[in-house]
Amino acid sequence: MYRASKEGAYRDFARCDAPRRFWEDRKQEQSFNLNRQQGFTLLEMIVGIAIFAILAAIAVPNFVSLMPKYRLNGAARQVMSDLMSARMRAISLNRRVKIFYLSDNHRYKIGDDANGDGTVADGEGDVRIKDIQTDYYDVTLSSNNDPLFDPRGTAANLATITLTNSSGSKGITISTSGGVKIN
Repeated sequence: MYRASKEGAYRDFARCDAPRRFWEDRKQEQSFNLNRQQGFTLLEMIVGIAIFAILAAIAVPNFVSLMPKYRLNGAARQVMSDLMSARMRAISLNRRVKIFYLSDNHRYKIGDDANGDGTVADGEGDVRIKDIQTDYYDVTLSSNNDPLFDPRGTAANLATITLTNSSGSKGITISTSGGVKIN
């Protein structure tokens, strides 16, 4: 009985041409893949663009219908920011600062008591005119009073400012302590 040793089995495997054929076939497959070009066909591109166009046609009207709401929120934040800025200005200048809402429903003036007589007249001091429709064209505003901030930061002539457009309305209230809040 013949029994092969480890060295003999290795010699028999080395003489066998199966491993050689395996590696030759593998090299031939790799060379075939290198010659093949990668990319999309014209048909695949047309289908992809058509799917994108359909999704855009569905999404755009929904986005456009949300824009008035975003403009109203932005206008409310801007007015609130200007009111808080007027309060800080009153504290830093140690003067009264008053906000005058104009009758055109989209502009307001911020003025201070420059002459120190305790009242803020229309056009007194460093007057800043703000127009809400510069950035938010469809928003109008109305106020039931012209708020006044004194040098301690408290408010008098308490007001509720209402901003309105096609999506609805937002209210901004000023408390006695000078706090400004969007409702």
